[in-house]
Amino acid sequence: MVRYKQTHEILKLIKDRNYVRNIGIIAHVDHGKTTLSDSLLAASGLLSPTVAGEARALDYLEEEQKRGITIKTANISLLHEYEGDSYVINLIDTPGHVDFTGKVTRALRAIDGAVVVVDAVEEVMVQTETVTRQALQERVKPILFINKVDRLITELRLGPQDIQKKLARIISRFNRLIDIFAEEEFKKKWMVRPDLNNVAFGSAKDKWGFTLKQAQKKGMTFNDVLKFYEEGRLDELKKLFPVHEAVLDMVIEHIPTPLEAQKYRIPRIWRGDLNSEIGQAMLNCDENGPVAFMVTNVMVDERAGLVATGRLLSGTLKPGIEVYMINKGKKDRILQVGMYMGPYREVVDHMIAGNIPAVLGLEDITAGETVSTLPDMVPFEAIQYISEPVVTISIEPKNTRDLPKLINALRKLAIEDPNLQVKINEETGEYLLSGMGTLHLEVSLHFLEDMGIQVSVSPPIVVYRETVTKRSPIFPGKSPNKHNKVKVRIEKLDDEIVNMIVSGELDERMGRREIQRILMEKGWSAEEARSVWAIDKEGGNIMIDLTKGVQYLQESKQMLIGAFFDFVKEGALAREPVRGVKVILLDATFHEDPAHRTLAQVVPMLHRALLGAELAADPSLYEPIMKIQVQVPTELIGAVTSVLASKRGQVTNIDQREYYSVVNGFIPVSETFDLAQVLRGATAGRAFWQTQFSHWQLVPKSLLPSVVAEIRKRKGLSETPPNYKDFIPPGEQIEE
Repeated sequence: MVRYKQTHEILKLIKDRNYVRNIGIIAHVDHGKTTLSDSLLAASGLLSPTVAGEARALDYLEEEQKRGITIKTANISLLHEYEGDSYVINLIDTPGHVDFTGKVTRALRAIDGAVVVVDAVEEVMVQTETVTRQALQERVKPILFINKVDRLITELRLGPQDIQKKLARIISRFNRLIDIFAEEEFKKKWMVRPDLNNVAFGSAKDKWGFTLKQAQKKGMTFNDVLKFYEEGRLDELKKLFPVHEAVLDMVIEHIPTPLEAQKYRIPRIWRGDLNSEIGQAMLNCDENGPVAFMVTNVMVDERAGLVATGRLLSGTLKPGIEVYMINKGKKDRILQVGMYMGPYREVVDHMIAGNIPAVLGLEDITAGETVSTLPDMVPFEAIQYISEPVVTISIEPKNTRDLPKLINALRKLAIEDPNLQVKINEETGEYLLSGMGTLHLEVSLHFLEDMGIQVSVSPPIVVYRETVTKRSPIFPGKSPNKHNKVKVRIEKLDDEIVNMIVSGELDERMGRREIQRILMEKGWSAEEARSVWAIDKEGGNIMIDLTKGVQYLQESKQMLIGAFFDFVKEGALAREPVRGVKVILLDATFHEDPAHRTLAQVVPMLHRALLGAELAADPSLYEPIMKIQVQVPTELIGAVTSVLASKRGQVTNIDQREYYSVVNGFIPVSETFDLAQVLRGATAGRAFWQTQFSHWQLVPKSLLPSVVAEIRKRKGLSETPPNYKDFIPPGEQIEE
């Protein structure tokens, strides 16, 4: 293992959290995050300055080097001298491509500040907005680095005044994002201005950069920068204004210490009692308090096993201590504690609160877990991902002998990337992989190939969701032995409540009183609000019990809830997952003999009743809709809008900038598989675009029958859905 000379210095420094900063670098894809990271590493003596900007040191995976994009987050600790003092900066470089925003979300949990990198030519783009919004939602303070200023000089050939106008516009647009997405108390405090020294300008590729304070100190203007380029004196410019000094000075000056940041971040990410022992320990970043470790990333090391990385908010981690995994309800022992240096982990004897350690020894650990020395600690708020898997492929090994190897590899992928869903279709034996987009899945397949597994892959499949559009009649159900009966109704759930469930704002872990309070605020009656039995986070569905005086109901409750979860996994219309449905249990009759009200009797009774009720409630499908942003020369706007119109897309606005235009709109995922080919053809390859999952939308009624038939055919079902009458038990009838 490589041992860096800085390790012992860093360990000494982190004892005083006033000299620690936890930061991330976030941006739109290809705006220069990783190139900037290289320069920061080079300045810390961890990478040769001659290769910084080309080595892509933090992109240590072969697939990242090949594609020139960042896929996994990379952690490293840097040393930086500022005004005579040494500081430790724990840095996380994050992906910019929208398919990997789940990793950005998790990284943001571990940090207190973010360097937002913006391309001076492209300006604020869709992913800039997305990652800035994510940061602000997590109460992570942003500062701004406007990169690629060299392009304004060498490509656009702008004069000093035009350069300053363009930079001023970027700052204004960025502040507009803070004004829109930041909480009220942070809006004014977190705005960026050159005179506040929280904006830097430069070129990570050419390795120079400065803040207004640094420029004024040395009497530098943009006119002088132009001269350096005209006269080919870039080496002098680099020496005069090294980019790492501009960015890291800004970090030390403006990003809060863990001691400051945890005071306002803990109430945002933790719902427990702030006056409790653990609450106070976290607010004060107390190294002597109980351990509170928030796991934000898990990787599989072939030799060491699972490696959990995250933010230590309270206490001290040491090898040998016993801890509880709160969400899993399990106790385990930490075997090793480490800190990150690029792709390597340095083993250390302890890590204190306020830092980002790596931990080995916790079996079955997953991203999002809460680790503590207290068995009853309230877990951290669930991480809210801004996207969800909407594209699925079916895979199988080309060589059947590779099947065990494939299962292990898929397990590893699912552990390392919670945004990747792995399912086995028990009827067909297919392995289904669902991701954020085609690139997300493509990269996962390359990882399988790197592990020596050759797989056959189906064409991409769009993931739909089933729902209902009206209230069902009261639908009867009867157990197979005819001794138990049930009556249910289902109806569409309010979109606001669905979104709250899916995002984690309404969660079963909150407790009945809190759930009741939230639902009553949203207009539910007191009776319905206090009768919630189950909440399905995946699809935003809810089950309530409005029965009165039913005997043996409590003994059968878990079986009925099990039937509810079976139903929401696969509806009757096209056997797709169900979204946004309220299931209401109205009445039930159970046999007095427990032998007649078993799992095999109760579950199919309610499950069939729910399938019938769905079919009687005018069922429909939701399709995933992507937000699309296309950057194109102004004269080709018409070509882009025509392509979007032909693909059921909708243009929301066109942002005309100086040298190009940006077309913003929405497009169904099902229309995007040949989008690259069509858009390139229509614009002669001059269009650049990004898509990002936005929302679910009902499939147009005119298309619904053909979409349902196509899905059912693919699954080997009859193309016509069953009739609700097929689910009414003999001798029973529905009631309006």
